[in-house]
Amino acid sequence: MMTSSVSRQLKLLGWACALALSSSQTWGQLSQNLVIDSKATALGNAVTADPPGVASIHYNPAGLAKLKGRQLEVGVTNIVFNFQTDFHAPDDYSVFNIDGIENDPIFNGDNLARSRTGTLAIYVPGYGLQRLPKGPGLLPTVGFTINSPGSKFTFGNFIYGPDVVGYYRKKDDPARYLGKSLALQRFTYLSPSFGYEINDEWSVGAGIMFSHQALAMDTYLRAPNLLLGFAEQVQEAFDCESGGVSIGPFLNVCGGNIGPWDDIGGLSIQVQETISPKYHVGVLWEPTDWFAWGASYQSESDMHMKGTYDLRYTDDWAGFWQGFNGSVIGAITSGIFSLPSGVPREYGNLSIDLTHPQHFQTGVSVKLNHLLTLNMDVGWTDYSEWDAFLLKFDRDLEFLGAARLLSTNATTNTLKIPLDYKDVWNWGVGLEQHITSRLDLRLGVEFRNSPIRDERRDSLNPLNDTVRYGTGLSYQWDRDTVLDFHLSYLRSWEYIPAGTSDNVNSTDIQNIAYNPYAGVDVETNLKVITFGFSFRTQF
Repeated sequence: MMTSSVSRQLKLLGWACALALSSSQTWGQLSQNLVIDSKATALGNAVTADPPGVASIHYNPAGLAKLKGRQLEVGVTNIVFNFQTDFHAPDDYSVFNIDGIENDPIFNGDNLARSRTGTLAIYVPGYGLQRLPKGPGLLPTVGFTINSPGSKFTFGNFIYGPDVVGYYRKKDDPARYLGKSLALQRFTYLSPSFGYEINDEWSVGAGIMFSHQALAMDTYLRAPNLLLGFAEQVQEAFDCESGGVSIGPFLNVCGGNIGPWDDIGGLSIQVQETISPKYHVGVLWEPTDWFAWGASYQSESDMHMKGTYDLRYTDDWAGFWQGFNGSVIGAITSGIFSLPSGVPREYGNLSIDLTHPQHFQTGVSVKLNHLLTLNMDVGWTDYSEWDAFLLKFDRDLEFLGAARLLSTNATTNTLKIPLDYKDVWNWGVGLEQHITSRLDLRLGVEFRNSPIRDERRDSLNPLNDTVRYGTGLSYQWDRDTVLDFHLSYLRSWEYIPAGTSDNVNSTDIQNIAYNPYAGVDVETNLKVITFGFSFRTQF
């Protein structure tokens, strides 16, 4: 029975890898349209009918038709964030009658453990996951457009990061078991696009965006489950700490110390897709000088991300299995159930099939009077496409060999991860006040909904329904030059009561997802501030 209990928990180790991948992908919704353009940010991203310069390539390529001559645009966004996670241990927090407040190292006798980070991380091709210096992170953008005199076509290209997020935690941070460091980014390095002015009222646009998609993550692993609690009790019964009760070669459970709050090991994953294309189309209708309507669509992009994984087990974890398999009962049991042999490390190549979802957005821009313009947008993202992720390994792995005994989603070298995400609708409102012929002031608010269902929430990704506020100004420096500035604030808060999420704190013995904080109340609090500017001029 001890063998079954411990082996079952090892089967969960494979799901730790999968959960980290699936959870980190949901950051894409939070970072979508977060750090692209100053005008859009200040107006709550309600710019489909009022496209923002060269960044129209992303928001509505039909807006390129409004840019005449040759335009150059450069922008910089500064990002400051604070990501705090609180773990609250209930008074009855325990695993198999073992007191968690006293024995769980993240609590150390207290019922509150607090994680906090404000350190950014990025993925650098060829170098992997990199921790950035403390302070604001700088995200640049650059683009240009060309319109020949008298031509109705405007061509352009924009280099930017549509989805960029990453953070780094200290090694002893309480949240290290669900993401010590993470970088998820989509960087568009080539986006040849055009806008065409059909007549005075209608414009259309289209283009292709070529992007680099990357995911890198480091995390520690543990499994506070009833089964490992039982395993620790068995080790105590065999007096393993004092040398163990000898029953000859028949059974050895004292090769290494294991328990519900002991480290299992560390996992590192780095995958990327160097060429990930999407096409986009847009339309703009301006029947009068006070009303405009716009719509844009971005296709989905099927990706086959490739990279490496490195799973390093602790000496205690590997030692336990080496000792157990060296006994008669262990050898027989392992042969029947494909239990781990106790290797200290498993590493190799990994691929992930992933679809970057399609997105549709539409909106209107209405000049209320000569001083005020109101923009309103609504957008839809197809996150129900993420019903599952498929991970493919380059060899048969020990933890997958055991996992397939519990789930039809696992084979010896593949793992399918059910997600069951839902489509989301977001909407934004922006107000622009025309102070003078040169100066405009802007205010905006964007309501951002989460694709994650309540039973899938976790502390790796603090994504939930939230509101983002923006403000800024635009100044016409001269006839050919425009400066845009913005400041935005977003706060995302979530409370996950113990036992309510299959991805962080479930106490169900049958749950095969990774729950490193089983039985603990989890509270996440994310604050993000961005400020920056863009500079557009003719050349």
